[in-house]
Amino acid sequence: MRKNNPQNKFTMKMQKKLVVLFIFVLLAFAGLAYRLFVITRDNGEHYKKQVLAQQKYDSTTIPFKRGSILDANGSILAASKKVYNVVLDSVAVLEDESYLEPTLKALSSQFGIDTAMVREYIAKNGDTSRYYVLERQLTYEEIAGFKELQQAEGSKVKGIWFEEEYKRVYPGNTLACDVIGFTTNDNAGQYGLEEYYNDELSGISGREYGYLNDDAALERRTISAEDGNSIVTTLDVNIQSIVEKYLLKFNEEYKDNFRPGNGAYNLGCVIMEVDTGEILAMASYPNFDLNNARDTQNLIGMPILNEKGEKTGEFITEETLPVIEEQGLMYLHLDALWKNFCISDTYEPGSVAKPFTVAAGIESGSIIGTETYNCEGKLHVGDHDISCHNTYGDGPLTVQEGLERSCNVVMMKIGEAMGVSKFAKFQRNFNFGLKTNIDLAGEARTVNLVYNEDNMGTTDVATNSFGQSFNASMIQTITGFCSLINGGYYYEPHMVSKIISPSGATVQNIEPRVLKQTISETTSDTIVKYCNTVVSGEHGTGKTARPAGYMIGGKTGTAEMVPRDKKNYVVSFMGYAPADDPEIAIYVVVDRPNVQYQDDAKYATRIVRNILTEVLPYKGIFMTEEVTEAEQQELDALHEELMLPTPAEEGDGAEGETTDESENVQEGEAGSASEDAATDAESDTEESVDPGALPTVEALPQEHIKVWEDFPIDPETGYAVDPETGALVDPETGATIGGSFEGGADVPGQEEAPAETNE
Repeated sequence: MRKNNPQNKFTMKMQKKLVVLFIFVLLAFAGLAYRLFVITRDNGEHYKKQVLAQQKYDSTTIPFKRGSILDANGSILAASKKVYNVVLDSVAVLEDESYLEPTLKALSSQFGIDTAMVREYIAKNGDTSRYYVLERQLTYEEIAGFKELQQAEGSKVKGIWFEEEYKRVYPGNTLACDVIGFTTNDNAGQYGLEEYYNDELSGISGREYGYLNDDAALERRTISAEDGNSIVTTLDVNIQSIVEKYLLKFNEEYKDNFRPGNGAYNLGCVIMEVDTGEILAMASYPNFDLNNARDTQNLIGMPILNEKGEKTGEFITEETLPVIEEQGLMYLHLDALWKNFCISDTYEPGSVAKPFTVAAGIESGSIIGTETYNCEGKLHVGDHDISCHNTYGDGPLTVQEGLERSCNVVMMKIGEAMGVSKFAKFQRNFNFGLKTNIDLAGEARTVNLVYNEDNMGTTDVATNSFGQSFNASMIQTITGFCSLINGGYYYEPHMVSKIISPSGATVQNIEPRVLKQTISETTSDTIVKYCNTVVSGEHGTGKTARPAGYMIGGKTGTAEMVPRDKKNYVVSFMGYAPADDPEIAIYVVVDRPNVQYQDDAKYATRIVRNILTEVLPYKGIFMTEEVTEAEQQELDALHEELMLPTPAEEGDGAEGETTDESENVQEGEAGSASEDAATDAESDTEESVDPGALPTVEALPQEHIKVWEDFPIDPETGYAVDPETGALVDPETGATIGGSFEGGADVPGQEEAPAETNE
């Protein structure tokens, strides 16, 4: 007989009881779930506020201090200043009914806060809110009075505490605004150095938080913040200020002159050390106040943009600002204001590209540099007649004279001698179409705005040779130009020389970097010699750029914009000083000056002259040239304005200290050096030149008649007038004003390269 096992006595009755118990448990959980749902639905926001308020009260972020931005001399360009937010703890205010009125009275008297608003907030949220910001970013001086009331013996001012954070301040306001950039509300850099070096300038936030220990007592722990590094820039605040002063002066002079709006669509200036790539100054106009970057008043005078960012032909006024706001286009216009014209915008460089063409022709062996060509005012290339800026023709010109007079025909002949392959190779070698990788946020990418060997034809070579049909930025052009005049060494342009820790220790030294050699030193010497005549030569187009007492070299530029309407031009001057041994390079661009006839490089050369008149003495570069009586009067007035020493007090090289004999010696030495350079250039290239590849020099007339020199002068404009056509003509160069351009006329295929881009 089978015995009963106690483990088998799980009866039906027990099973039923277990099922009932299970059902009760399920019902209990269902009830709890429903209750949680109801609480969340009806009181979720209340409890959420309570939890978040308590969490904020018990856990506080300790902000880091963003690193400073300094100029090369240690002057502060950007810094972070500790500020305080006024925080209301409603729960603490209501701990005792006697606290409310004294606290409200103190808030009103010290900060001007609306007590009715605070009273209403406390009434609605007083039992839960422990964190409500009443005022933001006050200085210590602004909160000191309240703290005294709060800390006085027997004070009933309660429930107010001060949250620390940092505010970015820019002592120079508009100074170097395009270069520096600014920060957002969350302390992140935007534009310029602030954005590019954001990781270096940013630190790590700390934290102070509380927790309950085993005895239910509140314990606190603090993790300190780590401050950001600071950066030392290559900018010299004194040179930067000089540059910005004269850009502003130009704008004030030509504002609302021929049309409404600023003195030009854009003004830009870059000053760079020739042998290091360090930027001493970089500025553009219009500018803005870094401490109030979103001030829309800075937009007045700028072009109005459509939703695609295209210029409409109208200009922003006080009346149109609300319309722009209503259309939702305000940020689009602010973005255009904040961008750095010197690195972000592109344009056809015009004749400042001609030294590159000559250098490429000599370096490639396509020309020797002593050739002579005949300019009849135009040249037939392909199926087109491409004009020179002097439509009357300059007659026989050497390569040097071609640069001096900015002759398109000479450049086109050099381009023809090089051919497509060599020309495209050297254009890329000078970095056109490539980024310079300057350490600033927002550099334009121009690879699609430059021809290459596959899509370049003979007409494109012709127009490219004098700076049309391709786009470049200011930083690309001046960086490449420095390699033409410093022995051929292409330095990477840079804005920062050193990174330092919060304690002042050097984290990193940023040394000049030579990326490549674009041309030989012999070719470079030749280019310097030729470019000097642009300023010193009898027919030089850049004579008005020379500051009193100094000799400089350089090249003017005048480029007609797309569409070719004979009205809109970018004029410029690229120069260097001193002329015999370049130390600094300067590039000024005037984008569509606010005048009737824009195609005159003097709008740029005069800015250069003004800037260098102050910068060269500041740099310790002494005068070498005789000063005329009129120039001396200008200098005396400037010295009096700036309280600078007179030229006689500046030391060697001042007027009156150079004898005729020494001048003759200097001129003789210079001439000898130039001749040696030319001889070296010839000997260096002679062996590599295939005589059959050189252009055939046509028979040249013995004398070229400069018909424009006899034209009558229009007293209103100062230009000569062609009696037959009525065209205005530059009496010095023969260039037609308002009807042609240094880059040529009726040039085919140029619409392929847009005149400007923010790509």
